[in-house]
Amino acid sequence: MTDEQTGAPDNTAVRTALWRALHRDVDPPPHVIEDGIGLRLADPGDDWRDRPDMDPEATRGFRAAIVARARFVEDLIAERADQGVAQYVILGAGLDTFAQRRPELASRLRVYEIDQPGPQAWKRRRLTELGYGVPDWLRLVPVDFEASASWLEQLTAAGFDPGEPAVIVSTGVTMYLTKDATAATLRQIAGLAPGSTLAMTFLLPIELVDEADRPGLRASEEGARASETPFISFYTPAEMLALARDAGFGDVRHVSGSSLAERYFADRTDGLRPSSGEDLLLATV
Repeated sequence: MTDEQTGAPDNTAVRTALWRALHRDVDPPPHVIEDGIGLRLADPGDDWRDRPDMDPEATRGFRAAIVARARFVEDLIAERADQGVAQYVILGAGLDTFAQRRPELASRLRVYEIDQPGPQAWKRRRLTELGYGVPDWLRLVPVDFEASASWLEQLTAAGFDPGEPAVIVSTGVTMYLTKDATAATLRQIAGLAPGSTLAMTFLLPIELVDEADRPGLRASEEGARASETPFISFYTPAEMLALARDAGFGDVRHVSGSSLAERYFADRTDGLRPSSGEDLLLATV
């Protein structure tokens, strides 16, 4: 999610990038991912660590959840690339840095970042200023969602081949959309070539969130509302799986936050674990 009015990434995109950097800076190795590039893109000033939402202790679970989902997505991309999939689409890319951090993998693919035109133009400028540029295999696809522009039409115009399989990823987006809008997106993706895979995060209803994590979720809701980007949709795992099946996906799986904790944090001795509240849908055409 981004701010079309200012042309800069919105608070959510910046916070996500800064939490990835904070994981590298304050948590001991092994790091789930190493990402300081989002911090360079955001350029928040030397005092960014003093922000209340960067408190190392208060944000432990949130930043662990952010890096866990990023690692899960990148492991998925590597697995599918080894199987011959050559297209990767990021819906609502924000300050995603996969293309800059993992060029050896990304350059085997055609990577499409979809975002609002203003913030995407801002990101293009920053990539140029920092010397990364935009290589031919990276396509920045501006889509004006507010004007109901078709992301799939714009994506195809940018070179995407709907006849070839792809990995489509949407993280941190569904809570801002109506359930009808998410269902429509699912139907579009389910119509892509066989072998295409979707990874999509969704927020759980608060009664399914661990009690210790509920105050944090409520605080996030209040912050989103104050920023005029309120959370409007929550899903039980069964509801999200049913939506994906109804959309036409042949294979649908629920990936819980707790399974990511076991996968990426089991051997840690510092107690770092992702907070509960956000799970993933993994669906294959």
